[in-house]
Amino acid sequence: MLTMDVFLQDAFSAISLTQAVRRSQTIPGLIGNLNLFTPVPVRTRRVAVESKANTLRIIQTSEPGAPRTRRANDKAKIVDLRVRRIEESSRITAEELQGIRAFGSETELKSLQKEVAERQQGCIDDLSATVERLRLSAVGGILVDADDSVIYDYYDTFGFVQGGEIAFDWANKTKVKQFVAANVIRPIVRALGGIAPAGMRIVALCGDDFFDLLQENAEYREVYKNNEKSSKLLEDTVFQSVDAWGVTWVNYRGTDDNSTVAIGATKAKFFPVGVRGLFQEAFAPAPTFSLVNTKGQEWYSRIVMDKDREEWADIEIESHRLPICTRPEVLLRGKSGS
Repeated sequence: MLTMDVFLQDAFSAISLTQAVRRSQTIPGLIGNLNLFTPVPVRTRRVAVESKANTLRIIQTSEPGAPRTRRANDKAKIVDLRVRRIEESSRITAEELQGIRAFGSETELKSLQKEVAERQQGCIDDLSATVERLRLSAVGGILVDADDSVIYDYYDTFGFVQGGEIAFDWANKTKVKQFVAANVIRPIVRALGGIAPAGMRIVALCGDDFFDLLQENAEYREVYKNNEKSSKLLEDTVFQSVDAWGVTWVNYRGTDDNSTVAIGATKAKFFPVGVRGLFQEAFAPAPTFSLVNTKGQEWYSRIVMDKDREEWADIEIESHRLPICTRPEVLLRGKSGS
């Protein structure tokens, strides 16, 4: 007979459950697949981010013997940010456990382990979608919660003003290469200054309409007409990417409702890929005695039992994280239409 004591076995310890979550398959998500965010495990609930205005200035020439120009020390600004918690739990009741019995080659423990694993996977799917949404908003420079309330406006946090949307009138757009260079590539490279690495590429995450209209642009189609690559115009590019004018344009696929995790149909987000430290994600430890002063992990899982009545057990999964864009001035926005 199964009793609540089975949850006291090592198979259901916080360590074992956390390891199981790390091994389980999560919903991928495009932002996660791009490996944009560098993981930064921390031991505290707060993260200190230092910013420094390292601007260049032109120095007036002078005669030998004249007073020397003294460079002012750049003052660093330190901003404290608080890590956020995302969590979800699934409750197994004693009534549900009545149906778990040993049969065939399976033991009661194995049956219960399978049940717990299924509950964990359901939670991790929801939380993975939540993480993708958080990262997607951070890529836009403004971290927002599930209800669209602002957690951190990184433009305001680091002392920048978000620029307006770049209008791409694809139906009438000519000299697209020059337009993209002047409005996307050069502004991003200049904003990065000396940290723009060789081999850096610029990615645009596009909504459905923006992506489709781009490929209908006359200059885009002209490139492939009357040559060996003309068949490319007939290829299925839905939720794929195309390279053109120095940018990788990606048809972003979010949740199936195209709203919970999504980019507006006529919108695009531009950002550089391959810039070290541009996007970082801090991980703090879960707030339990056993984890005090340890470095944070991406996920934590544990079981909380009803010790008074022994009627239920909650399978909990949580993460204490904060996606950060350290230089939001390099992020740009676009829209289709004039």
